[in-house]
Amino acid sequence: MKKLESEILKILQEDCRYTPAKIALMLETDEKSVEEAIARMEERGVIVKYTAIVNGERLSEERVQALIEVRVTPQKNNGFDAIAEEIYRFDEVKSCYLMSGGFDLAVFIEGNSLREVARFVTERLSTLDEVLSTATHFILKKYKIEGTVADSADEEGQRLSVQP
Repeated sequence: MKKLESEILKILQEDCRYTPAKIALMLETDEKSVEEAIARMEERGVIVKYTAIVNGERLSEERVQALIEVRVTPQKNNGFDAIAEEIYRFDEVKSCYLMSGGFDLAVFIEGNSLREVARFVTERLSTLDEVLSTATHFILKKYKIEGTVADSADEEGQRLSVQP
């Protein structure tokens, strides 16, 4: 990867709202070079998507997020790819990763309630023939999201109450 592309990626990962003109100014290069480099990275699939990082705790709607560890039977000729594709095509699935260690796939999902997430696991995920077992972990609080601290100084010193 070219040095210019690497520097552009660092900037876009920090804040994807920067325009090519602003990036060119930051890197002391011309806007056309930045535009062409971004276009090449999009074409090659290096840049997959531009997105906003949302701190769900600041929204009025309560969403439930969970990490599901999944053990599966790899398929002949396809390994883990076919079952991973079957799982990541579910609308509830936000991310799906092949992992090393005690389980094969890490699946991140989102639902409207604990019951909805449980229903997804019991009725959709665990019923797939290749799925051997699952372990569901509910996300209680996010401290850092994609490299960014979720709640910084504005809530400093405040802790969740554990007393009734």
